[in-house]
Amino acid sequence: MTFTSYIDQVRAERPLVHHITNYVTVNDCANACLAIGASPVMADAVDEAESMVSIAQSLVLNIGTLNVTKVEAMMVAGRKANALGIPVVFDPVGVGATPFRNRMAAELMCQIRMAVVRGNISEICSLGGEAVRTKGVDAGHADAKVAEEVASMLAKKWHATVVISGKTDIITDGKRVMHIRNGCPEMSDITGSGCMCTTLVGAFVGAHPEDPFGASAAAMLSMGIAGERAWRSYGHQGLGHFHMGILDELGSMSASVMEAEGKYDIL
Repeated sequence: MTFTSYIDQVRAERPLVHHITNYVTVNDCANACLAIGASPVMADAVDEAESMVSIAQSLVLNIGTLNVTKVEAMMVAGRKANALGIPVVFDPVGVGATPFRNRMAAELMCQIRMAVVRGNISEICSLGGEAVRTKGVDAGHADAKVAEEVASMLAKKWHATVVISGKTDIITDGKRVMHIRNGCPEMSDITGSGCMCTTLVGAFVGAHPEDPFGASAAAMLSMGIAGERAWRSYGHQGLGHFHMGILDELGSMSASVMEAEGKYDIL
């Protein structure tokens, strides 16, 4: 798999990525989007949701800081994106934590056709609901093999690409599976690393709407490599420098770096 066309096309097209996201990491996501070469817009007003998504190349929905008004905006934007053929990327942050969050996430999945769903194994298993529970999966103890089986099953059910982040990232569209082993443990010590992954997926899929699997793989690979490089260069200075270093590395990311430093298998 070559990544030259993926990152080069993002930078050539500068896709507009409409975010309806959480306010904890909104600045990180906007800067990650800019660093990789795309254009972010963070607009969550219901009144302009249709108009804004209509001029975007992708839509990112992130339920980290959830409320009814924000879900209404997500519904309006998501339906319009579906009608226009604009890919929607969903990050079900914290699903499984509360009944309200579970219900809102389920409604979004029911009403909007997602091109990509990205989360950790616990979130993806919770979002999968009964389909996962009937397989007897314990999200807290799911290994990479079980995570792959869950992702593949849900990709087929949702007709979407599913991305499970972890020590090994798993990307599948139900037919193809990719494992990515880039990244470093310290990425979990800063807030926003997962949200930035979802933003990068939105950027890449905005430039490659016909290939959400490949776009998701390229996005996750770029984030993992950026994390590794940032820790090597800035980790000794502390988490703040490391955090900003990820943006530096995303900004200098190239196809040649991805090819040389990517640690992945396509099954």
